[in-house]
Amino acid sequence: MLVLDSAATASALDYPALIAGLREMFAAGVTAPLRHAHGLSRTGEPDATLLMMPAWMGDGSHGGVKIVNVVPGNAARGLAAVTASYLLFDETTGAHVALFDGAALTGRRTAAASALAGSYLARADARTLLVVGAGHIGSEMPDAYRAVLPIDRVLVWNPTPARAGRLVDHLRGRGIDAEARSDLEAAVGEADVISCATLSTAPLVRGDWLKPGQHLDLVGSFTPEMRETDDRAVTRSRVFIDGPAAAIESGDIKGPMASGALKEIAGTLYDLCGGRVEGRRSAADVTMFKSVGLAVEDLAAARVALAARRQD
Repeated sequence: MLVLDSAATASALDYPALIAGLREMFAAGVTAPLRHAHGLSRTGEPDATLLMMPAWMGDGSHGGVKIVNVVPGNAARGLAAVTASYLLFDETTGAHVALFDGAALTGRRTAAASALAGSYLARADARTLLVVGAGHIGSEMPDAYRAVLPIDRVLVWNPTPARAGRLVDHLRGRGIDAEARSDLEAAVGEADVISCATLSTAPLVRGDWLKPGQHLDLVGSFTPEMRETDDRAVTRSRVFIDGPAAAIESGDIKGPMASGALKEIAGTLYDLCGGRVEGRRSAADVTMFKSVGLAVEDLAAARVALAARRQD
């Protein structure tokens, strides 16, 4: 069985190939049940959570499952709160084919899904990307978007300015024109694409700040209590989601649906990749994409990584 650590998993997931793999998978459609979540009770610290995200092709080729352990109490131990692995198996025989680092795979496929949506929803001439949140996912966004759009300038905002500065230094070291911004509203005004990857529970990007032609990408909110934007942004946008789970899990969709601000979801990544709905309709459209992460994305990424290693 092939076993890849974090660095090897990331290096096997080249963004052009990964985005193409996601596009193909969403267009074809696979079996991907809603994620399983199980509480693990703890004494003297917050309860932990076990998450399992299965998917399979249905054609006898591959299936897989991502196993995620979320242990908030690890903060006191000086350890990461999230540990994840992805197991790819042969769908016909059940044989285990490969084991990938789940964190690296998740980071790459999450950014690739945003870029895939952006290829349909952002203006084709978009050049300035604003990254809101300079963590692991945010740091992946410039490379992902540069694989599908002519992005030649990256702005970075983070609640902790020092972290934004570190990401900017990293990007500049790779020859990318990057700048840190302390004024989020002003940064939004400069951007063609705004990608948010934070753990915020209150809106950061306000709808009144948006201008015609922008694309807003929301990654961070994965519970009903989390928000990265407000109802006004929703009313100004054509809203797309990665899959039906986003309407259940994310406050950025569930909240506006409950308030009546969001009356219609324009489509999903399945619809966009399958050609069933139109993406950007005009240069003046304001578009929004909300993702919560899907097992189909994990399976696509694992198959791309496996193919890359077999070619080595």
